[in-house]
Amino acid sequence: MINITELINEGVSMREVNGYSYAKISEILHDKYRIDDEVRTQHQTSSLLRMAYTKKKRVDEHPALAEACDERGINVSSVGLAWNKDKHWSIQFKPSLSEGPTFEEMLRDHIHDVQNHTFNYEKIERPRYTDSCLLVIDPADIHIGKLASSFETGEDYNNQIAVKRVKDGVAGIIEKSSSFNIDKIVFVAGNDILHIDTPRRTTTAGTPQDTDGMWYNNFLIAKKLYIDILDELIKLADVHVMYNPSNHDYQNGFFLADAIKSWYRGCDNITFDTDISHRKYYQYGNSLIGTTHGDGAKQQDLPLLMAQESKEMWSKTKHRYVYMHHLHHKVSKDYIGVTVEALRSPSGTDSWHHRNGYQHAPKAVEGFIHSKDHGQVARFTHLF
Repeated sequence: MINITELINEGVSMREVNGYSYAKISEILHDKYRIDDEVRTQHQTSSLLRMAYTKKKRVDEHPALAEACDERGINVSSVGLAWNKDKHWSIQFKPSLSEGPTFEEMLRDHIHDVQNHTFNYEKIERPRYTDSCLLVIDPADIHIGKLASSFETGEDYNNQIAVKRVKDGVAGIIEKSSSFNIDKIVFVAGNDILHIDTPRRTTTAGTPQDTDGMWYNNFLIAKKLYIDILDELIKLADVHVMYNPSNHDYQNGFFLADAIKSWYRGCDNITFDTDISHRKYYQYGNSLIGTTHGDGAKQQDLPLLMAQESKEMWSKTKHRYVYMHHLHHKVSKDYIGVTVEALRSPSGTDSWHHRNGYQHAPKAVEGFIHSKDHGQVARFTHLF
């Protein structure tokens, strides 16, 4: 069992101890401290390690700073910028610690996890149905890392709420669609799965956000959420994952999708379309299904883009749909030959949306049934 005090006092890197990965350390600490909440555990254990490691390093490197903080009751590990003033000089300095793990450290952890993960994914032989259907499950705009306070906006939203809503929503869609003979599932990933894209708590474009948790914690929470969902879905039917890059997490969303693809490298019952293209297409029988985030091409241009970018599938299908996201509320319109529909989001209303009046739309996870011959024949909405 790892002892935190011994770990820190010995000067061992918090990201490498006895060959364990960062995720493994969190798991061991979880077992030791018996914390029941899985999402909170991941955040607490990683924060515990980081705070202990940060405090020791800053005490070693800046003893005067540590002494001054101790006299004033300030946690030295929380100090990001300090001033040192005397009769002759006023010096501003920043303690020499990075803002969380580097990308290379995160990558090494993921590679370690994948290499040591037991991939017991034996191929599942599925029954054959004469009236088989496709289930599309599309938890749109989850925004893991978003923080909303009911004191200001009338509702709370954080990582724990986000994970619970998505899991409940997916389970609700599965239950509602249980009377159909589903032989294929399309799971739509991406679409602002993460709320921020930089250590400075901004979107890809640099827009500041109210956040819950550190960026690396949010990445790991999203990774576990996707794995938990996909593990359940492949029990029901073969799964095809369609990833849409998006404006809040253009970089980290792509890294996450590629990490999930690597996780299932030995599973024959799941396929992935995780390249960086902004529009994806999938054919099921007589249906052509497109997905996109919705922050780029205009809605009215999506039908013609579909015809140009998926010519072969277009020619073989009669019923065509584009599921878009980004808006967080329902918009649906029939164009010539194509129905374009924006999906609802399960995420809560943060300060910016509340201030501008962008709230009160139903919050939900949505799913759709497509038959091989008749296109979209049913829709399901799990409301919160």
